[in-house]
Amino acid sequence: MTAPEEMRLSPNRSIAVIGGGPAGLIAAELLARAGARVTVYDQMASLGRKFLMAGRGGLNLTHSEDLKTFLTRYGDDNPLLRAAIEAYPPAALRAWSDTLGQPTFIGSSGRVFPTVLKTSPLLRTWLLRLGNLGVTFKLRHRWEGWDEEGSLRFMTEGHEVAAEPDATVLALGGASWPKLGSDARWVDVLGTEDIAIAPLRAANCGFTAAWSEVFRTHEGQPLKNIGITFAGRSVRGEAMITREGIEGGAIYALSSPIREAISRDGKATIVVDLMPDVGAAKLVERLSKSRGKQSLSNFLRKTTHLSAVSLALLREAALTKGLSLATLNTEKLATLIKAAPVKLNGVQPVATAISTAGGVSFAELDEGFMLKRYPGIFIAGEMLDWDAPTGGYLLQASFATGVAAARGAIAWLQPPKAQ
Repeated sequence: MTAPEEMRLSPNRSIAVIGGGPAGLIAAELLARAGARVTVYDQMASLGRKFLMAGRGGLNLTHSEDLKTFLTRYGDDNPLLRAAIEAYPPAALRAWSDTLGQPTFIGSSGRVFPTVLKTSPLLRTWLLRLGNLGVTFKLRHRWEGWDEEGSLRFMTEGHEVAAEPDATVLALGGASWPKLGSDARWVDVLGTEDIAIAPLRAANCGFTAAWSEVFRTHEGQPLKNIGITFAGRSVRGEAMITREGIEGGAIYALSSPIREAISRDGKATIVVDLMPDVGAAKLVERLSKSRGKQSLSNFLRKTTHLSAVSLALLREAALTKGLSLATLNTEKLATLIKAAPVKLNGVQPVATAISTAGGVSFAELDEGFMLKRYPGIFIAGEMLDWDAPTGGYLLQASFATGVAAARGAIAWLQPPKAQ
């Protein structure tokens, strides 16, 4: 497959792509298909390390919901991000995966995965394709910014090297999982150029809670099939108890408003429905049965079928209210099961988050994802100031903005049309 004529470049055009994650690699592919000489630089010894980590539990490429709903997952309606995803929507990403011999399927939650589930087969084929397209890879090259003449500066093997491409795509990632390469060193580099950058914050992250010592013994145990409500929004899913707090899919889906509340107020209280499939009236009916000589713990376990960790959380919730489960009447016990408050008091470190919010302001970019005040410099991926939950939205936006930056670079490098 070749680029259409309006997307072709002269083969003497050289483009540097800095960052070997999904955004950088998809940009490199489009640029190489357009005929440019493309070099991908990365400070790590191999490419796509965080991409591989993302697929550890199954590579969730995108989501199957309708595009209108899909776009709402990115919070504030940013026209540039919206346009990028509309131009390269989930259907396009799935079609691209097909071309790599990795057909996709829709899971029960609507999430989209390659049939092999893993990242490594897709990444291996992708890198082979890029090599066949003439893309050059320069690994262990740490970007240091620009010199006085505007050349790119890299440190490699203890010495500095320079590059003078016709255009540059920056796709250096956020600040989560820095050991995989996305260490956000670029913030200081771009900050010296007076480029507006929103502070990087943990996204899709866990939170801390002041658990009792007894409850901490449940560290590593999952809360399955629960509902969580915060700030008027409810989600279903699972969560994991950690020694210092709570994390997991249901928490990640609400991490943005929880994070903002903690930043503003120093705390946030989520409400956990331990039995979302059972209505309050039905639960009261179950709990109204005589328990005879059974202990309350045994009665609740047999009546509700709640796991040990769910029952422990129920006790913890009562404790935070200064109550004991044994003192609650049936209605109040049912209410607590359906709405157990959990007080959160902190955000887990950004380095341990799945992704980051914040980054280069979209106001700094033109419609081609080029820095308005720095012609020839394009930005893509998690470096940009957007936030999204897990579920395929993170990778979709990374790919879509990589495509947008590549198309912007191609348009900028093309000679003006004759009048």
